[in-house]
Amino acid sequence: MALSLDRRNFLALSGAGIGALALGACSGPSTSGSAPTSSAANGTDWSKVTPAAEISFWSNHPGKSQDIENALIAAYHQSQSETKVTLVTAGASYEDVAQKFQTAQQGGQLPHVVVFSDVWWFRYFLNDSIINLDGVLSYLKVDTADYVTSLYKDYSYNNLQWAMPYARSTPIFYYNKEMWAKAGLEDRAPKTWQEFATWAPKLKAANPTAQVAHMYAAAADYDSWTLQNKIWGEGGALSKDWTVTCDSAEVVKTLQFTQDSVYKDKWAGVSAKDVSADFSAGAAASYVGSTGSLVGVLKTAKFDVGVGFLPGGSQATDMVCPTGGAGLGIPKAIKPEEQLAAAKFLAFLTRPENTAAFAGATGYLPVRKSSDMSATYAKLPQAKTAVDQLSHTRSQDYARVFLPGGDREIAIANSDSLTQQADIPARLAKLKSTLSGIYTTDVKPKLS
Repeated sequence: MALSLDRRNFLALSGAGIGALALGACSGPSTSGSAPTSSAANGTDWSKVTPAAEISFWSNHPGKSQDIENALIAAYHQSQSETKVTLVTAGASYEDVAQKFQTAQQGGQLPHVVVFSDVWWFRYFLNDSIINLDGVLSYLKVDTADYVTSLYKDYSYNNLQWAMPYARSTPIFYYNKEMWAKAGLEDRAPKTWQEFATWAPKLKAANPTAQVAHMYAAAADYDSWTLQNKIWGEGGALSKDWTVTCDSAEVVKTLQFTQDSVYKDKWAGVSAKDVSADFSAGAAASYVGSTGSLVGVLKTAKFDVGVGFLPGGSQATDMVCPTGGAGLGIPKAIKPEEQLAAAKFLAFLTRPENTAAFAGATGYLPVRKSSDMSATYAKLPQAKTAVDQLSHTRSQDYARVFLPGGDREIAIANSDSLTQQADIPARLAKLKSTLSGIYTTDVKPKLS
């Protein structure tokens, strides 16, 4: 399953407000084929459009952000009077929002601003259901150069912008400092997973009340996202551009390591539902989770929480962290007046001061370079670790973010390995066949 293409990688130096960060950017795949178009890309004259009086904002309130979202909407109402925004709880997860949005495409009531995750936006583009934002952002004089380059370009395709970064995150390594101290470990995250494997027996012996030294996320809790970290550390990948490589020796080795940690070495476990809740309750000495959980974990944990960069592996110890989270987009099948009102609200939500407030309330990353995070860092020093790790991030594998349903299939395969002790080479061969079929049936025809 190969397609010739040139993937656009971006490297930028970002400064003011969040430090000098060399940011490895990610973008949608570039192809030589045709692509869906939008009315916005075809030249809507926004100067002749009057913003709608009312719009809705669909969100799942990522990172328990409903309060800060309501506060930002209230601030927007104070800043202008032409448009009223109604916040709609469109589900408890990104998947809930996505399913509701897809259903609305068939004749339901569409939102005007909608949250969608890193694994959903590209299928919306393929289905021609969202507008290109470049024209309306230019009309509104939004300083797009001030967005953190890697987070902004995550929503680019063929040099056009299809969404704006919002609840953006990276995974980080969370650990219980008290359990670390009891085990006589240095107050830091492990440099590699192999190093952690030598720490795990000490953690278990010194902390008998904990179930495991490390807890893996449940399949529905984005374990396919964090799995990439381990695979990259062993020099592998789920895919190379559109060619699926999830059955390679490096991936087999990675999954064998994680499976052995549960069944053979018995220092790890798999969460039944919410790994951050398990950690906060003291069931595990450590876990890997989103920065978007940071504020919630610090509030609920009854112990001192440490955070660190993701561990590397035997082949790589740097550039092994993926970006993730959600952006904001605007549906195509709504009126231009509604699209303009939505764009003005979207631009307001992502102003430097507002993204700083959102980041401070949740733990998500500030998406603007000029955001002043000093107050947040003073109260929440752990948040700086996530921002510092941005310079060590890597674009996610196509198999997870650009194949519709790829994320779910990868998660199920990994779960089979961890909860059913599946034969790893056979299970990954089956996964490769499934992912290749998705590309051939659902993606390749729309790219050509």
